[in-house]
Amino acid sequence: MKIFYAVQATGNGHISRAQQLYPYLKKFGDVDFFLSGNNANLDSSLPIKYRSEGCSLHYSKCGGLNYVDVIKNIKPIMMYKDAKSLPLENYDIIINDFDFVTSLACKLKKLSSVQLGHQASFQSDLTPRPKKKNVLGEAILKHYAHATKHIGFHFDAYDTFIVPPVIKDEFINAEVQDLKHVTVYLPSFQEHCLYDAFNKLKDIQFHWFLDGIKEIKTVENITYYPINQAYFNKSLLTCHGLITGGGFETPAEALYLNKKLISIPIKNHYEQQCNAAALEKMGVSVLEDVDEQFADIVEKWYDQKNTNPIIKANNINETLQLLMDTYPNKNYY
Repeated sequence: MKIFYAVQATGNGHISRAQQLYPYLKKFGDVDFFLSGNNANLDSSLPIKYRSEGCSLHYSKCGGLNYVDVIKNIKPIMMYKDAKSLPLENYDIIINDFDFVTSLACKLKKLSSVQLGHQASFQSDLTPRPKKKNVLGEAILKHYAHATKHIGFHFDAYDTFIVPPVIKDEFINAEVQDLKHVTVYLPSFQEHCLYDAFNKLKDIQFHWFLDGIKEIKTVENITYYPINQAYFNKSLLTCHGLITGGGFETPAEALYLNKKLISIPIKNHYEQQCNAAALEKMGVSVLEDVDEQFADIVEKWYDQKNTNPIIKANNINETLQLLMDTYPNKNYY
């Protein structure tokens, strides 16, 4: 069996999930990966056969999306050419983790595909949303990566086609510890936005994973780390709590490991607002913004008892068998 797997690279979560699924997918046949977008800064060991600039996200300095830069960097003619050139007709199964180019290619070539990923869960209206829905955000979630079948990952099984998150084998088999530090991963924030708050809390040690850091260095109570999967996994396994954005994979891993969690969703990022709504329903601390009270909030959160739920890990073999069983056996769009 020949398998085509499109991975959206607007962040590290999609790549991280694909790396975990790859060994299991290889049991079904040969897998070729297509990487679309250029926001990820995680080194990938995946066999990337095709690439496209796709559509990438651009951030403001302190926790928001820069829509001007996002729109400026969209290249529709290039994406159309990339879609036409993808030889999808040579594959038995097309898996799409929220990539527009692959979706367009399937439409042009009248091929079936399955959307496998977190965003697929938003095909269901039962999946949590913020109190105020965003029309454009809803349209993007439901139509940006159109597919003929959907298997969604989420914190809970909100609908029949939604399954638990993919958790790394390294976490499932690990011994979890609490060495009292706080792990920080907030890619939409630059250092100056948060430094004063973290530096103020002298009794708390922070492991801050920050873009642009080349080697580990410690300044008073803050240890800076480069974006590195091995370093991050070790820090998360041994932390007291995690402060991160409103993505999916990293909060899911923290909840699976029974770690304290603060989620700060990216401003005007509708999917992250939806994730924050789900986390709030679960009792997780969610902050809409970082202000002068941030240090006090972190200090209080650090001292509080952890009441977050522990979530299940995905049974990858069962999920991939479901994918194979439900995949259309003929070309169809």
